[in-house]
Amino acid sequence: MFMFKKGEGLVRATTAQKGFTLLELLIVITVLAILSVVLIFVLNPTEILAKSRDTQRISDLSTLKTAIAIYMSTVSGPQLDGTSGTVNDKCDGGTAANEELWLSINTTAGGGESITDATPPTGWTQAATSWEQNASTTGATLIDGSGWIPINLGAITGGSPISNLPLDPTNDLSTTTGSDTSTAAVLNNGALMYRYACKKTPASFEIDSRLESGSYGVGGSDDRSAKDGGNNSNLFEMGTGLTILPGTNDF
Repeated sequence: MFMFKKGEGLVRATTAQKGFTLLELLIVITVLAILSVVLIFVLNPTEILAKSRDTQRISDLSTLKTAIAIYMSTVSGPQLDGTSGTVNDKCDGGTAANEELWLSINTTAGGGESITDATPPTGWTQAATSWEQNASTTGATLIDGSGWIPINLGAITGGSPISNLPLDPTNDLSTTTGSDTSTAAVLNNGALMYRYACKKTPASFEIDSRLESGSYGVGGSDDRSAKDGGNNSNLFEMGTGLTILPGTNDF
């Protein structure tokens, strides 16, 4: 309380400082907690991250498609199945029981696992486990034909348009989606990895990925696997031959 003069008299004034009561603080904290829960539910960070990975997968496959298409159009006698041996003999349509599927996961590092599945995709005749090829543990991203895609992109006139082969953002055989539980012994479309295969005649290729988000994944609101023009409803397919790999759930 204080006094000051105003004209001839004294005027008494009072300043009152009022703080938050305990009840008011509890109400504010409760409201903030409720808003936080609602925000998490609405934003769904798990779905946001999954959709971000799917966006990366779609971009990666588009990048690979462009790079391989440039290779095929600029290199004489393009080899889509390695840097040696009979050209494209390991592609579909090559020597009987010779077709191979190349995978972006390696045998050990970063979730990799040596695949032991001895049953090739439906319609393929390759024997034992030699139908699938794990990526190199140390050189999976190389573009000289020794990376997980066996094409020497460095042979492109003017140089390769990419410096490294992209890998699936998860790239882990043990991380699968939905009810499709893939293992080293029994592969299926659920594994979060990239897949590559080629065809001898006409020379063509296919690159596949499993999408995982509620938006872009199988049965999602914007199911990209259902819109890619391919024959497999479980995988997002890109390339110049979208029926090279079968529409089955066994690779």
